[in-house]
Amino acid sequence: MKNTVYKYYHLGWQDVLNGYSMGIFPMGEDDGSISWYETSPRAILPIESPADNLHIPRSLSQVIKKNVFEIRIDTSFDRVIWCCAERETTWINGLIMDAYTELFQKGFAHSVEAWYKGKLAGGLYGVAYKGAFFGESMFFLKSNASKIAVVKLYEILKSNKYVLLDIQMMTEHFKSLGALDVSKNEYHKILDRAMRAEREFRY
Repeated sequence: MKNTVYKYYHLGWQDVLNGYSMGIFPMGEDDGSISWYETSPRAILPIESPADNLHIPRSLSQVIKKNVFEIRIDTSFDRVIWCCAERETTWINGLIMDAYTELFQKGFAHSVEAWYKGKLAGGLYGVAYKGAFFGESMFFLKSNASKIAVVKLYEILKSNKYVLLDIQMMTEHFKSLGALDVSKNEYHKILDRAMRAEREFRY
């Protein structure tokens, strides 16, 4: 269940970080405003325990082994967020784009990109803050491109010992990768640990 918390016509990069630290996230509205939401249950990809591992389907594993895509990090953030917004119904409006672009410039937001024959084929973006990564959106122009980006993101976060990989709301794709729905109370326990940790998004 997604609940609206607040609605504004302004969104600064600091607001996004403050919202994440409280367990809420912004989404753009058709009128140009943004609303803050929280979801219960909250979807996460377990990453904190050494025993946590991504469930990679056999077909995706084969794509990985063939090195079909070239993975790049933070080389085309603007294009990734624009491609994520290029859909019939989107919550990525001007306020969202401006705030997350500034977060990228400040070193908090990141894009994981899948390139095919020199062209951007898919990817995702989100925000790394303290011990958490808050996934925001992904897109693909070629089959499996966004899935490959998720796998790479997961590897980066595991290798840097992140505490939380927040995906906000469950989808069938993330469920197949091992995502879990956790209660609001459990989410805030994990979030609290993440906000007390200091991690670097090294790749």
